[in-house]
Amino acid sequence: MTDGTHGREREDFDRFYLANVKRLTAAVYAMTGDVGEAEDAVQEAFVRAWQSWAKITAGGADPTPWIRTVAMRLAVSSWRKSRNRIRAHFRHGPPQDLPGLDPEHVALVEALRRLRPDQRRAVVLHYLLDLPIAAVAQETGASTGAVKTRLRRARAVLGRHLTDGTRRTSANNARGEKEDGPGRCTDAQLPKEARARG
Repeated sequence: MTDGTHGREREDFDRFYLANVKRLTAAVYAMTGDVGEAEDAVQEAFVRAWQSWAKITAGGADPTPWIRTVAMRLAVSSWRKSRNRIRAHFRHGPPQDLPGLDPEHVALVEALRRLRPDQRRAVVLHYLLDLPIAAVAQETGASTGAVKTRLRRARAVLGRHLTDGTRRTSANNARGEKEDGPGRCTDAQLPKEARARG
């Protein structure tokens, strides 16, 4: 490989990294609910991508699905390894010096955690990353019908959980927001990226 070719690859990689690292981190965070874990998984995925950059971009291929898949697999693997540590943390509670989180954010993360992993991945890919159903099916190795079923079931779970969380939150807030019927997931309860999709 010549220095010129290596320099162009490095520039292409750097440009790709800067354009995509935040979005990929947000997607993995939505899957895991842990910012640090998401950042670590995405960084490791980019390191692995750089090591195989010529191969994964051969013929002008888009490296995004490869990096996203690696990052999500790393995050899931890390999550499985640390499950017992997390359980111990929740038994003993968070450290006292942590600032409080927005109740809507907490409700959304908790609702996403209630989804099965295949449903959560479909939600993240379709609603947060704005991938069409066919692309979600291709990336997950499922049929388009299976993806539609996962999304429908995930919306039902999210609707039930977010509606319950909204009732608890709005009972405590002074805004007096109007409640939707039971089991209904409103646009205001979806992540900003999902609201734009309609």
